[in-house]
Amino acid sequence: MKAVTGVFRSSADAERAVRQMCSTGLPEDRITILTPGSSEGKLQSVPNVTTEQPGMGKAIGALLGGAAGLSAGPLVVAALIPGVGPITAIGLLAGAFAGAAGAGIGAAAGGRAENAMTDGLPEDELFVYEDALRKGRSVVIVSAEDEAEASRFRELLKAEGAEEIDAAREQWWIGLRGAEQEHYSPDGKKFGDDEKFYRMGFESALHARSRCKEYDQVMGEMTAQIEDLEQQYPGVKVAEPFRRGYERGRDYYQQLCDERRAA
Repeated sequence: MKAVTGVFRSSADAERAVRQMCSTGLPEDRITILTPGSSEGKLQSVPNVTTEQPGMGKAIGALLGGAAGLSAGPLVVAALIPGVGPITAIGLLAGAFAGAAGAGIGAAAGGRAENAMTDGLPEDELFVYEDALRKGRSVVIVSAEDEAEASRFRELLKAEGAEEIDAAREQWWIGLRGAEQEHYSPDGKKFGDDEKFYRMGFESALHARSRCKEYDQVMGEMTAQIEDLEQQYPGVKVAEPFRRGYERGRDYYQQLCDERRAA
């Protein structure tokens, strides 16, 4: 399966898009919607589990049941995401997102949740979803069977006003670029010359497989990535900007987590 993602300015916009897509005959269990926010009281009423619990649908129906036109069948998750805060998620990839994002609280419900922990979630885009949620936006993820179907879903989401994930990714970096350039330049390096590989390292540190690990635990993978890039770009100085970006990415994620704990 291939994930197609759209970012919406509000949960109402996302829910309207989901209803429209379902009206075209798209099965609801192919759609996942991520929405920021849940009250602490509601979150505390959700059992602290991340695996499917039979009969849980009624227990959290007041929180999420029927949202966005989806029935109680899909997986439903309420979670606290490090660096983001409380979110709610409904659909096939809800549990996968919560697990990959390191959710502190979660609950699953619905009769069709057995296969919800899927590898269909593009984990290299996880930080973009989180940034959108942090800004109060909602994310709709549609699972396509092939590229032809994926292209159709992209057009449907676009028609409903969605921002494409690549555009959201660029906006995320634009918001960080000034601070990263200022941090990089005092060493006498030209940020523009090294930005491409610096950003690659920064984003790599935010991948679900890398975050929250000690530096020595990720050094092997980081070194392997640098070696791959050096083969792709022979004669180009890759290692230093990638490594510096990777370290800054780790600092960035840690700061988000610290700010959430202090809030």
